[in-house]
Amino acid sequence: MELGLVGLGRMGGNMRERIRRAGHTVVGYDRNPDLADVHSLEELVGKLRAPRVVWVMVPAGEPTRTTIDALAELLEPGDVVVDGGNSRWTDDEKHAGKLAEKGIGFVDCGVSGGVWGLENGYALMYGGDAEHIAKVQPIFDALKPEGDFGAVHAGRVGAGHFAKMVHNGIEYAMMQAYAEGWELLEKVDFVDNVREVFRSWQDGTVIRSWLLDLAVNALDEDEHLEKLRGYAEDSGEGRWTVEAAIDNAVPMPAITAALFARFSSRQEDSPQMKMVAALRNQFGGHAVAKK
Repeated sequence: MELGLVGLGRMGGNMRERIRRAGHTVVGYDRNPDLADVHSLEELVGKLRAPRVVWVMVPAGEPTRTTIDALAELLEPGDVVVDGGNSRWTDDEKHAGKLAEKGIGFVDCGVSGGVWGLENGYALMYGGDAEHIAKVQPIFDALKPEGDFGAVHAGRVGAGHFAKMVHNGIEYAMMQAYAEGWELLEKVDFVDNVREVFRSWQDGTVIRSWLLDLAVNALDEDEHLEKLRGYAEDSGEGRWTVEAAIDNAVPMPAITAALFARFSSRQEDSPQMKMVAALRNQFGGHAVAKK
């Protein structure tokens, strides 16, 4: 099968290689000419035989919108566009509607696997009409992990990105739990080897996971994480998950708290804690730390 792939960064570049290893032809375009097989979207479309499948793997938001708008003018009826980035699910129906006016199909696909996907495969959650999914299926089969699991047709357009959004929200909460446990273990003076405690959890415990394995890898590289600053960005999907929970009246305290914890990492001197300290001083005479 032939595939056009737009966006050859850390994820897209490895996806191109995995698809090629499965025996498919990939024509890749990236703004960085050192990564690209072709020099424009026009050239990419021209090198593919109809019906074409073009997979977009660029940052969510405006980069994705402008790329899909450009492809809408270049592709033909019967072609399919796949958005494999971390787009917000509410954008998918807009993209699908715009492309449908020209007879072009649309599939949204949440992709998980990070830098490990090339060797391990990518977990895929896709949404769209069955006829459009069928045209992309050989590529899904090439990208997914070996075995019976790792890919799902989650539902209609938008379902793939919604499922990936919830996946990332769960990821937020899991990472926060590991981080809080690690900090507590590091804090007490009677646990001598926190790294080996984490390592001991990798087998036989109910909290073993790939994230735990990665935590041990990180501690092997920097046992007390002294080389890192305590700052963590949020990609947007955690926020979207919490917003969707509010819209649907679904209680989500763990994921919400994990999102807010990332906000606190951006404050070297918390304004909230100033007020908490002031109040404790006012009602109880508790000591405060002056600048």
